[in-house]
Amino acid sequence: MDSRTFLGLEQSHNPYRWWLPVTSALCTGGNFLFGGCGLGAAISAMEGTSGRECVWATGQYLSYATPGEVMDIDVTIAVEGHQITQARAVCHVGNREILTVNAALGNRPMEQRGQWVEMPQVPPPDQCFDRPHRMPVDGTVMDRMEQRLARGRPMELLDGTAGDGQVVMWARVPEVIESESHLVDATTLAVLGDFVPMAVGQALGVLGGGNSLDNTLRLGQLVATQWVLLDIRVHGVEHGFGHGLVHMFAEDGTLLATASQSCIVRFWTGDGPTPRS
Repeated sequence: MDSRTFLGLEQSHNPYRWWLPVTSALCTGGNFLFGGCGLGAAISAMEGTSGRECVWATGQYLSYATPGEVMDIDVTIAVEGHQITQARAVCHVGNREILTVNAALGNRPMEQRGQWVEMPQVPPPDQCFDRPHRMPVDGTVMDRMEQRLARGRPMELLDGTAGDGQVVMWARVPEVIESESHLVDATTLAVLGDFVPMAVGQALGVLGGGNSLDNTLRLGQLVATQWVLLDIRVHGVEHGFGHGLVHMFAEDGTLLATASQSCIVRFWTGDGPTPRS
């Protein structure tokens, strides 16, 4: 299964309009469209319309789409050059705008390349424990992912003591990344990169997380891998907002992409201690 089929994204007779049926299988436990799925759908639509691969994309989350709704994605090609296309996608349900995504797409062949970020040394996925969830995930997008914590605290150890701001987690989408020979794409990485809010609770040492305000995905070298390592760094929490970055690595250490986010910090009502600095 490819990533477009995983999302259920369809192109209309108009090559600039796509549509995404919002199902529970694309939603969080809170019963709204998972931000990574929204960004991934917009990227896939822009790649399909332009015929070029994503270089970077940034999305601003404006409202929620819920199961039973259909999200239309209108693509605009703002500038189309010999090697680079600048585009945007407006994702909406009726007149309600859900998210807006701007992107650059293209390819500039050149010999010079490099990587200056190293993958953390952590145990392989089969030696890490499954990431626990507070709410049942059956039938949600989290049920369609595998997540294994390589570095992070179990929920019972979140006692209000601040951590170091780093969470490291292996993740994959088995329906899409079926084997070690599968070439991961930008859409899949958009789905897997939406985890800064989860790490905010770990950084503060509380049962909590947040709602994404934005997500910016920057693509590196796309290679075949079965698992993706997410090295999540929370940079700061201030005035009720959290900010952080995810480095996304293939199993061989190749930097696939980075994803940076800001989020509204939220605590799970009635759970856990008050955060301490």
